[in-house]
Amino acid sequence: MTDRDRPEAGPAYPPVTVVVATRDRPGLLERAVRAVLDQDHPGPVECLVVYDHTDIRPLDLPVPANRTLRYVANSRSRGLPGGRNTGVAAASHELVAFCDDDDFWLAAKLRRQVALLTERPDAAAASCGIRLEGPGVAKERRLAAAEVTLADFIEDRVMEVHSSTLLIRRSTWDAVGPVDEELPGGYGEDYEWLLRIAAHGPVVVVPEVLVVVDWHGGSFFFGRWAMIVEATRYLLDKHPELAGSRRGLARLHGQIAFALASGRRRREAVRELGRVLRLNPREKRVLVTVPVVLGLLSGEQVLRLAQRTGRGV
Repeated sequence: MTDRDRPEAGPAYPPVTVVVATRDRPGLLERAVRAVLDQDHPGPVECLVVYDHTDIRPLDLPVPANRTLRYVANSRSRGLPGGRNTGVAAASHELVAFCDDDDFWLAAKLRRQVALLTERPDAAAASCGIRLEGPGVAKERRLAAAEVTLADFIEDRVMEVHSSTLLIRRSTWDAVGPVDEELPGGYGEDYEWLLRIAAHGPVVVVPEVLVVVDWHGGSFFFGRWAMIVEATRYLLDKHPELAGSRRGLARLHGQIAFALASGRRRREAVRELGRVLRLNPREKRVLVTVPVVLGLLSGEQVLRLAQRTGRGV
């Protein structure tokens, strides 16, 4: 869609701010920002790049008409939560979307989500399908359901609702609060925030794939086992509603058991596995944790095997 083809902005085409938090990934960042600026949403789009405690380096990109590109420094805690919170505080518009700097959007992403969110005033946020792309991985993940509720998120993480898919109203942000900067290491900050969003209203879903997620087989959290244990226990303490689902509770305690085993805290891991089995004997993390407890595989090896199939643990 060219500038000449775009309808004039109005109530049907509200302006959107897109927050892209980044640190030291200029090539990937340029790809992400270019895709934001090239959205076919007819209304104004502001792309706000938040540099995480590093020097601001403006990108050499053309900025089309009806688009703006701004840069700010993360003024809050180091990491994604602080970066996203800084971005929303500086955002110019009522609708706010997020894109990780290593992901990118297809051109119709904002237009389709804005239309859906406009149709659903009861919704707290909008999401869409994703495509995982990386070495040896090319996999689409989309939801058949039209919306995801708090009960769904309590039962399962619902990985299709990825941070790079989210579009929210500022009124939702004000109601649920910012991303939690107290989470140990920032681990699971998107899931914790989604629990609060879904408690405010459902997350509606555009059924097609509109976001490409870079599945590079690594993570900032890779191997930080003690921090993962601490963060998951923090999440359980903060959200007592998670205890309402035996399946969901088993999943989280299974993650704790896996991280304990991977960090060679085997005795603690066995105790945690006992809790998991009592909650849900079919919890899949039991099967991947036992070989780690026995020393047959390392946690890193299990994660790499899982990531080759487009999954985590």
